[in-house]
Amino acid sequence: MSAPLVAPGRGQGLRDVVRHWYLLRLIVRKEVQVRYRGSVLGIVWSYIKPAVQFAVFYVAMGVFLGLNKGMPNYAVYLFSGIAVMNFFNEAFGNAARSVVGNGQLIKKIYLPRELFPVSSLWVAGIHFVPQLVVLLAACLVVGWIPGPVELAAILAGVAIVALFSLGLGLLFTTANVFFRDAENIVDLIAMVATWASPVLYVWTMVQAETPAWLLNLYFMNPLTVAVELFHYGFWAPTVPHLGNWSIPPHLFTLWTPVALVVSALLLVLGDWVFRRHEGHFAQEL
Repeated sequence: MSAPLVAPGRGQGLRDVVRHWYLLRLIVRKEVQVRYRGSVLGIVWSYIKPAVQFAVFYVAMGVFLGLNKGMPNYAVYLFSGIAVMNFFNEAFGNAARSVVGNGQLIKKIYLPRELFPVSSLWVAGIHFVPQLVVLLAACLVVGWIPGPVELAAILAGVAIVALFSLGLGLLFTTANVFFRDAENIVDLIAMVATWASPVLYVWTMVQAETPAWLLNLYFMNPLTVAVELFHYGFWAPTVPHLGNWSIPPHLFTLWTPVALVVSALLLVLGDWVFRRHEGHFAQEL
Protein backbone atom coordinates (compact mmCIF):
# COMPACT_ATOMS: atom_id res chain seq x y z
CA MET A 1 0.00 0.00 0.00
CA SER A 2 1.51 3.33 -1.07
CA ALA A 3 2.14 6.09 1.43
CA PRO A 4 -0.32 9.03 1.41
CA LEU A 5 0.67 12.01 -0.66
CA VAL A 6 1.99 15.04 1.21
CA ALA A 7 2.10 18.61 -0.11
CA PRO A 8 5.66 19.66 -1.06
CA GLY A 9 7.47 21.37 1.79
CA ARG A 10 4.92 20.22 4.33
CA GLY A 11 5.87 17.95 7.21
CA GLN A 12 4.28 16.44 10.27
CA GLY A 13 5.62 18.96 12.72
CA LEU A 14 7.23 17.82 15.94
CA ARG A 15 6.67 14.17 14.99
CA ASP A 16 9.23 14.66 12.22
CA VAL A 17 11.75 15.83 14.81
CA VAL A 18 11.33 12.57 16.74
CA ARG A 19 11.78 10.49 13.58
CA HIS A 20 14.89 12.49 12.56
CA TRP A 21 16.58 12.50 15.96
CA TYR A 22 20.00 11.87 14.40
CA LEU A 23 19.66 15.08 12.32
CA LEU A 24 18.73 17.03 15.44
CA ARG A 25 21.91 15.84 17.15
CA LEU A 26 24.01 16.94 14.18
CA ILE A 27 22.41 20.39 14.06
CA VAL A 28 22.84 20.91 17.82
CA ARG A 29 26.49 19.88 17.61
CA LYS A 30 27.03 22.20 14.64
CA GLU A 31 25.43 25.18 16.39
CA VAL A 32 27.52 24.69 19.53
CA GLN A 33 30.72 24.38 17.49
CA VAL A 34 29.91 27.44 15.36
CA ARG A 35 29.15 29.56 18.42
CA TYR A 36 32.54 28.90 20.01
CA ARG A 37 34.63 28.69 16.84
CA GLY A 38 37.73 30.84 17.25
CA SER A 39 36.94 31.47 20.92
CA VAL A 40 39.76 31.03 23.42
CA LEU A 41 37.51 30.40 26.42
CA GLY A 42 34.85 28.42 24.56
CA ILE A 43 31.99 27.18 26.71
CA VAL A 44 33.51 28.94 29.73
CA TRP A 45 31.59 31.97 28.45
CA SER A 46 28.44 30.12 29.55
CA TYR A 47 29.69 30.65 33.10
CA ILE A 48 31.11 34.15 32.68
CA LYS A 49 28.09 35.86 31.11
CA PRO A 50 25.50 34.87 33.77
CA ALA A 51 28.06 35.58 36.50
CA VAL A 52 28.53 39.15 35.24
CA GLN A 53 24.79 39.58 34.80
CA PHE A 54 24.20 38.34 38.33
CA ALA A 55 26.84 40.69 39.74
CA VAL A 56 25.27 43.72 38.04
CA PHE A 57 21.76 42.91 39.25
CA TYR A 58 22.96 42.01 42.73
CA VAL A 59 24.77 45.31 43.16
CA ALA A 60 21.86 47.30 41.72
CA MET A 61 18.98 45.52 43.47
CA GLY A 62 20.64 43.93 46.47
CA VAL A 63 23.15 46.56 47.53
CA PHE A 64 21.82 49.88 46.21
CA LEU A 65 18.13 49.14 46.84
CA GLY A 66 18.86 47.14 49.99
CA LEU A 67 16.90 43.97 49.17
CA ASN A 68 19.74 41.79 50.42
CA LYS A 69 19.40 43.28 53.92
CA GLY A 70 15.86 42.09 54.52
CA MET A 71 15.87 38.80 52.59
CA PRO A 72 17.94 35.80 53.70
CA ASN A 73 20.19 34.32 50.99
CA TYR A 74 19.11 36.97 48.50
CA ALA A 75 21.94 35.92 46.16
CA VAL A 76 20.38 32.45 45.77
CA TYR A 77 16.92 33.97 45.31
CA LEU A 78 18.20 36.34 42.63
CA PHE A 79 20.34 33.86 40.69
CA SER A 80 17.64 31.16 40.61
CA GLY A 81 15.33 33.61 38.87
CA ILE A 82 18.06 34.89 36.53
CA ALA A 83 18.86 31.32 35.46
CA VAL A 84 15.23 30.72 34.48
CA MET A 85 15.05 33.92 32.45
CA ASN A 86 18.39 33.27 30.73
CA PHE A 87 17.11 29.85 29.66
CA PHE A 88 13.89 31.36 28.32
CA ASN A 89 15.51 34.31 26.56
CA GLU A 90 18.09 32.18 24.77
CA ALA A 91 15.69 29.39 23.81
CA PHE A 92 12.95 31.75 22.64
CA GLY A 93 15.24 34.28 20.94
CA ASN A 94 17.28 31.72 19.02
CA ALA A 95 14.23 29.63 18.08
CA ALA A 96 12.49 32.74 16.74
CA ARG A 97 15.46 33.45 14.45
CA SER A 98 16.30 29.84 13.59
CA VAL A 99 14.46 29.48 10.26
CA VAL A 100 15.70 32.77 8.79
CA GLY A 101 19.18 32.06 10.12
CA ASN A 102 19.24 28.74 8.25
CA GLY A 103 17.56 30.13 5.14
CA GLN A 104 20.30 29.10 2.73
CA LEU A 105 20.11 25.48 3.89
CA ILE A 106 16.31 25.44 3.75
CA LYS A 107 16.32 26.72 0.16
CA LYS A 108 18.79 24.06 -1.01
CA ILE A 109 17.51 20.82 0.53
CA TYR A 110 14.42 19.55 2.24
CA LEU A 111 14.59 18.44 5.83
CA PRO A 112 12.06 18.89 8.64
CA ARG A 113 12.05 22.63 9.30
CA GLU A 114 11.08 22.26 12.95
CA LEU A 115 14.50 20.75 13.59
CA PHE A 116 15.88 24.29 13.69
CA PRO A 117 13.74 25.80 16.48
CA VAL A 118 13.92 22.54 18.45
CA SER A 119 17.71 22.50 18.12
CA SER A 120 17.76 26.08 19.47
CA LEU A 121 15.95 24.81 22.57
CA TRP A 122 18.52 22.05 23.05
CA VAL A 123 21.45 24.46 22.62
CA ALA A 124 19.87 26.76 25.20
CA GLY A 125 19.55 23.75 27.49
CA ILE A 126 23.26 23.00 27.07
CA HIS A 127 24.10 26.55 28.12
CA PHE A 128 21.58 26.33 30.96
CA VAL A 129 23.46 23.44 32.60
CA PRO A 130 26.53 25.52 33.66
CA GLN A 131 24.20 28.04 35.30
CA LEU A 132 22.52 25.22 37.22
CA VAL A 133 25.93 23.98 38.32
CA VAL A 134 26.86 27.42 39.67
CA LEU A 135 23.46 27.79 41.34
CA LEU A 136 23.68 24.33 42.88
CA ALA A 137 27.14 25.05 44.25
CA ALA A 138 25.93 28.30 45.85
CA CYS A 139 22.95 26.49 47.37
CA LEU A 140 25.13 23.76 48.87
CA VAL A 141 27.36 26.40 50.46
CA VAL A 142 24.40 27.90 52.35
CA GLY A 143 22.98 24.55 53.46
CA TRP A 144 20.64 23.43 50.67
CA ILE A 145 18.94 20.14 51.56
CA PRO A 146 16.06 19.56 49.13
CA GLY A 147 13.30 17.00 49.42
CA PRO A 148 11.32 15.24 46.69
CA VAL A 149 8.86 18.13 46.43
CA GLU A 150 11.63 20.68 45.91
CA LEU A 151 13.25 18.54 43.21
CA ALA A 152 9.87 18.06 41.52
CA ALA A 153 9.38 21.85 41.58
CA ILE A 154 12.69 22.37 39.76
CA LEU A 155 11.80 19.81 37.08
CA ALA A 156 8.35 21.35 36.64
CA GLY A 157 9.92 24.79 36.23
CA VAL A 158 12.29 23.54 33.54
CA ALA A 159 9.42 21.80 31.71
CA ILE A 160 7.28 24.95 31.76
CA VAL A 161 10.06 27.14 30.35
CA ALA A 162 10.94 24.58 27.66
CA LEU A 163 7.34 24.19 26.45
CA PHE A 164 6.60 27.92 26.66
CA SER A 165 9.76 29.09 24.89
CA LEU A 166 9.44 26.50 22.10
CA GLY A 167 5.78 27.36 21.54
CA LEU A 168 6.53 31.08 21.32
CA GLY A 169 9.61 30.34 19.22
CA LEU A 170 7.58 28.38 16.65
CA LEU A 171 5.07 31.23 16.36
CA PHE A 172 7.68 33.96 15.98
CA THR A 173 10.04 32.05 13.70
CA THR A 174 7.08 31.60 11.36
CA ALA A 175 6.19 35.28 11.56
CA ASN A 176 9.83 36.25 11.08
CA VAL A 177 9.95 34.54 7.69
CA PHE A 178 7.23 36.83 6.35
CA PHE A 179 7.74 39.93 8.53
CA ARG A 180 11.26 40.72 9.70
CA ASP A 181 9.80 43.15 12.24
CA ALA A 182 9.02 40.08 14.33
CA GLU A 183 12.64 40.08 15.52
CA ASN A 184 12.11 43.45 17.17
CA ILE A 185 9.04 42.12 18.98
CA VAL A 186 11.13 39.17 20.18
CA ASP A 187 13.68 41.59 21.66
CA LEU A 188 10.90 43.54 23.39
CA ILE A 189 9.43 40.37 24.91
CA ALA A 190 12.86 39.31 26.18
CA MET A 191 13.38 42.77 27.72
CA VAL A 192 9.98 42.85 29.44
CA ALA A 193 9.98 39.20 30.56
CA THR A 194 12.51 39.70 33.35
CA TRP A 195 10.49 42.52 34.88
CA ALA A 196 7.15 40.76 34.37
CA SER A 197 8.27 37.90 36.65
CA PRO A 198 9.53 37.96 40.27
CA VAL A 199 13.21 37.75 39.40
CA LEU A 200 14.52 41.03 40.80
CA TYR A 201 11.74 41.58 43.31
CA VAL A 202 9.36 39.58 45.50
CA TRP A 203 5.87 38.58 44.33
CA THR A 204 4.34 40.06 47.49
CA MET A 205 5.28 43.52 46.15
CA VAL A 206 2.91 42.89 43.25
CA GLN A 207 0.26 41.60 45.65
CA ALA A 208 0.48 44.79 47.72
CA GLU A 209 -0.03 47.08 44.72
CA THR A 210 -2.56 45.26 42.53
CA PRO A 211 -6.15 44.05 42.82
CA ALA A 212 -6.85 40.34 43.11
CA TRP A 213 -7.85 39.88 39.47
CA LEU A 214 -4.61 41.47 38.24
CA LEU A 215 -2.56 39.30 40.62
CA ASN A 216 -4.30 36.22 39.19
CA LEU A 217 -3.43 37.43 35.68
CA TYR A 218 0.15 37.92 36.84
CA PHE A 219 0.33 34.27 37.94
CA MET A 220 -1.17 33.06 34.67
CA ASN A 221 2.17 34.00 33.10
CA PRO A 222 4.03 30.65 32.91
CA LEU A 223 7.36 32.39 33.48
CA THR A 224 6.14 33.79 36.81
CA VAL A 225 5.24 30.28 37.92
CA ALA A 226 8.54 28.82 36.66
CA VAL A 227 10.54 31.44 38.58
CA GLU A 228 8.59 30.75 41.77
CA LEU A 229 9.08 27.00 41.33
CA PHE A 230 12.83 27.61 41.15
CA HIS A 231 12.62 29.79 44.24
CA TYR A 232 10.80 26.98 46.00
CA GLY A 233 13.27 24.36 44.82
CA PHE A 234 16.56 26.21 45.33
CA TRP A 235 16.04 29.17 47.66
CA ALA A 236 13.34 28.05 50.12
CA PRO A 237 15.28 25.00 51.43
CA THR A 238 18.14 27.36 52.40
CA VAL A 239 15.84 29.44 54.60
CA PRO A 240 14.80 27.56 57.78
CA HIS A 241 12.04 30.04 58.62
CA LEU A 242 10.61 31.93 55.66
CA GLY A 243 8.75 34.43 57.85
CA ASN A 244 7.41 37.23 55.67
CA TRP A 245 9.01 35.74 52.54
CA SER A 246 6.19 33.38 51.68
CA ILE A 247 5.73 31.05 48.75
CA PRO A 248 2.66 31.99 46.63
CA PRO A 249 -0.51 30.19 47.74
CA HIS A 250 -1.79 27.40 45.49
CA LEU A 251 1.56 27.26 43.68
CA PHE A 252 1.33 23.49 43.18
CA THR A 253 -2.40 22.87 43.27
CA LEU A 254 -3.42 25.63 40.83
CA TRP A 255 -0.72 27.75 39.21
CA THR A 256 1.68 24.99 38.20
CA PRO A 257 -1.03 22.97 36.37
CA VAL A 258 -2.27 26.20 34.75
CA ALA A 259 1.24 27.09 33.59
CA LEU A 260 1.80 23.60 32.16
CA VAL A 261 -1.52 23.66 30.32
CA VAL A 262 -0.97 27.18 28.94
CA SER A 263 2.55 26.26 27.79
CA ALA A 264 1.39 23.00 26.20
CA LEU A 265 -1.49 24.74 24.38
CA LEU A 266 0.93 27.39 23.12
CA LEU A 267 3.21 24.64 21.81
CA VAL A 268 0.30 22.98 20.00
CA LEU A 269 -0.69 26.33 18.49
CA GLY A 270 2.89 27.10 17.48
CA ASP A 271 3.28 23.67 15.88
CA TRP A 272 0.02 24.12 13.93
CA VAL A 273 0.92 27.60 12.66
CA PHE A 274 4.42 26.46 11.71
CA ARG A 275 3.16 23.44 9.75
CA ARG A 276 0.50 25.53 8.03
CA HIS A 277 3.06 27.99 6.61
CA GLU A 278 6.29 26.01 6.26
CA GLY A 279 5.50 25.13 2.64
CA HIS A 280 6.14 28.79 1.75
CA PHE A 281 9.37 29.24 3.70
CA ALA A 282 11.75 28.51 0.82
CA GLN A 283 10.07 31.09 -1.43
CA GLU A 284 10.09 33.80 1.23
CA LEU A 285 13.64 33.36 2.47
